[in-house]
Amino acid sequence: MPAIQRALISVSDKIGIVDFARALSGMGVDLVSTGGTAKALRDAGLSVRDISQLTGFPEIMDGRVKTLHPKVHGGLLYRRDLPAHVAQAAEHDIAPIDLVIVNLYPFEQTIAKSGVALEEAIEQIDIGGPSMIRSAAKNWESVTVVTDPEDYAEVLTEMREHGGNTTKATRLRLAGQVFALTSRYDGAICGYLESLGEETAPQTIRLNGVLKQALRYGENPHQKGAALYAIPGYSEPSLARGRQIWGKEIGFNNVSDLSAAFEIVKEFKRPAACIVKHSNPCGAASADTLLEAYRNAYASDPLSAFGGVLGMNRPLSMAVADEILGAKGFKVDAIIAPSVEPDALEALTQRKKWGANVIIIEAGSLENFEPNRQIETHATAWRDVRSIPGGILVQSPDVSSWQDEFLAAKPVTKREPAASEMEALKFAWIICKHVKSNAIVLANGCTTAGIGAGQMSRVDSVEIAIKKAGPRAKGAVLASDAFFPFPDGPEAAAKAGVTAIIQPGGSVKDAEVIETCDRYGVAMVMTGVRHFRH
Repeated sequence: MPAIQRALISVSDKIGIVDFARALSGMGVDLVSTGGTAKALRDAGLSVRDISQLTGFPEIMDGRVKTLHPKVHGGLLYRRDLPAHVAQAAEHDIAPIDLVIVNLYPFEQTIAKSGVALEEAIEQIDIGGPSMIRSAAKNWESVTVVTDPEDYAEVLTEMREHGGNTTKATRLRLAGQVFALTSRYDGAICGYLESLGEETAPQTIRLNGVLKQALRYGENPHQKGAALYAIPGYSEPSLARGRQIWGKEIGFNNVSDLSAAFEIVKEFKRPAACIVKHSNPCGAASADTLLEAYRNAYASDPLSAFGGVLGMNRPLSMAVADEILGAKGFKVDAIIAPSVEPDALEALTQRKKWGANVIIIEAGSLENFEPNRQIETHATAWRDVRSIPGGILVQSPDVSSWQDEFLAAKPVTKREPAASEMEALKFAWIICKHVKSNAIVLANGCTTAGIGAGQMSRVDSVEIAIKKAGPRAKGAVLASDAFFPFPDGPEAAAKAGVTAIIQPGGSVKDAEVIETCDRYGVAMVMTGVRHFRH
């Protein structure tokens, strides 16, 4: 391939562009650029031609029309190996464009902002950029197209090693990236515009994700092709936005449990910690300090905690690391926290037997995070999606405001919960939302005492939670993710010493359930909101 002679540069993300362009200029490449990109390059001392000099037509309509011109797309699309194309290009004075460096207007980042106006979002829909990179990608055998600053270095290296051009394999790979990018970009626009209408179920569903990392394997070793994809525009601290700072290659189940653990502790403004196994919490607590919260969470069910995933909503300190390491025979598979202090990281990773492999994730600061804020900002960026053979199930995520639920909660028994009971009920209710149905959570204050998860019968979940709690069931409160179909669950809880219950209500046998609670002196509150989790 002949050396690259001309590059068209138009980028929103200007990271690395000056150095890239300077290197290209040093190789004798003619630089053509637009608007703000041209200014940035000139300010850096580079010689740049405006796009209007190439097209002979000025940028118009506030820059909406600048590259949609035959001299741009002809220069990109004409096939250098077809004499007829070469002749037509010469006839119309169309110069070849061999390299396109374009990244698109930040539409996804714009709509991720809280309260963004429709007009602002519309102005961030890129038209010329997608058109240029699609043209360049279609003619990939002759044109190199770069949309990601991460590729700048590789392109320069290949040009130096291959006579001023890139390899065929690289051009094909970069072309594939273009169509993945424009597909995702158009999907984000479509999804946003559809979200403004009244239709709750759009005619088509688009799943937009960017590969974050391939995973070791799926739920089981024979399940291949496992990978984690990040949702563009999702801005809240999360497992998907976090970074692994230590440990073995992460797997499908690790991702599921780490995400579950972090989403639980994100619910609390006070320091909170939890331990998760198979996506269910086996212990959780909120307290005045992270050390106290972790101690209480671990003490809730130390047997089940073995080999678990730890989640925390404060930086993991040396004091907490010492507590983790001090539990005789305890093994940790993974930890997720906003950050990990250096001395704590060193101590954890030096632990014999499991320290070398323990997965440690920093998920980002929660300092400015408000749990209920995600209800608005996630509306267009996040759907709860599950696959079934031959189909896809879609719903909005269960991020309803538990503050509002408590304001609407009504005591329905003769005895109302005491203030201390109500505080414990709030804690249990929050944790219960994150437990697989049928879900029962017993709590002493802001610490779980026993958790019954995933049973086909609600009373079985009650009995498991009571068994887990042991003597701590006496004086505990109980949360149920859905109504009690019969009085047997509340009666078993009352006999074990539970003093207060929170549940949605709505059963045809609510009156019998209330009568049973009154008979045992148990206070009960109904929220009117169910939190099934399957």
